Amino acid sequence: MEDEHLRAIQARKGSPFLTDAQTALYLGLTRQTLQRMRTRGDGPRFRKHGRFVRYHIEDLDSWSMSVASEKTRK
Repeated sequence: MEDEHLRAIQARKGSPFLTDAQTALYLGLTRQTLQRMRTRGDGPRFRKHGRFVRYHIEDLDSWSMSVASEKTRK
């Protein structure tokens, strides 16, 4: 059992899939903001792995580029 747990941890290292908390840190948002964006459908793409929400790092980068702007609104 312990060996299986260690193998699962090793497999997770280097994974391109991030949790809510990791994604929030990566994008500089709160977990609550990510949840609202998922509900509205205006945030980065995400995947459901069972009951868990995961974000792929490439999807985060693509989404970030798509919402980039040159200046702030007045």
